[in-house]
Amino acid sequence: MIRNLTIRPGETRPVDLHVHSNRSDGSETPSALVDMALEKGLAAFALTDHDTTDGLADALAYAADKDIEVIPGIEFSTEYEGRDIHVVGLYIDYTEEHFQHYLKDFQNSRNLRNQKMCKKLQEHGVDITYEQLLAEYPGSVLTRAHYARFLLAHGYVKGLPEAFDRYVGDHAPCYIPREKVTPMQAVHLILQSGGVPILAHPILYHMSDERLDKLVATLKQEGLAGIEAIYSTYNAAEERQIRKLAAKYELLLSGGSDFHGAAKPGLSLGNGYGKLYVPYEILAGMKQYLSK
Repeated sequence: MIRNLTIRPGETRPVDLHVHSNRSDGSETPSALVDMALEKGLAAFALTDHDTTDGLADALAYAADKDIEVIPGIEFSTEYEGRDIHVVGLYIDYTEEHFQHYLKDFQNSRNLRNQKMCKKLQEHGVDITYEQLLAEYPGSVLTRAHYARFLLAHGYVKGLPEAFDRYVGDHAPCYIPREKVTPMQAVHLILQSGGVPILAHPILYHMSDERLDKLVATLKQEGLAGIEAIYSTYNAAEERQIRKLAAKYELLLSGGSDFHGAAKPGLSLGNGYGKLYVPYEILAGMKQYLSK
């Protein structure tokens, strides 16, 4: 796979290194994201759908003749000491055989989980089948957000929060846990695909400083290359905390909006809730890292 590692001297447009499409739990198509990124004046954005690379070919092809770089990425859902931990991979070779073999196995286990969740919902009075869910959200990797939208669209709930509270939230009766890899395994998979492994939004894990430091130290030993220090929900103190952690472990800085479209109302591509700004220099640092 040919990667664009060219650094544009004097580039002043920002970037967004954490974006989702409707191939996972976002609402916009990969090509629509390209147009939105251009309208926002971005130099580049990374498509990092959850546990899938299905949208990358479309986004890359659509952007090929446009003044924007699409960075092939992914966001792995992992588990560490009972917590959901997300690891983003940037500049992955998504066509690499071992990488795709893993994703296929993971997809098969996810399909089985979705079938079990549909059965649970049926037992709780919801008229739903796995095939019906696939038909309503074609081309998407089904997540609990899709179940919530289905329940809302068919009148079982009055809002998305109610869908999670009553049916598909972590402690709700129709929830089936996902099969997950460890963050260490995710780092290895990303490295094997030639990518840059990034610990996503660490503040959201609500760990003590000691536990977060331990996680970062462990992942650094496994090959972690960067950490998401600029993020839509961070305040100034939180950003300083993660920048300090990055400096301690000599990690690259990363940043992104975690844009999902309609799934996260009020959160915009490129500038998050209005104050997000990820300078091009962040991306330039990754390109330099990969060029070594």
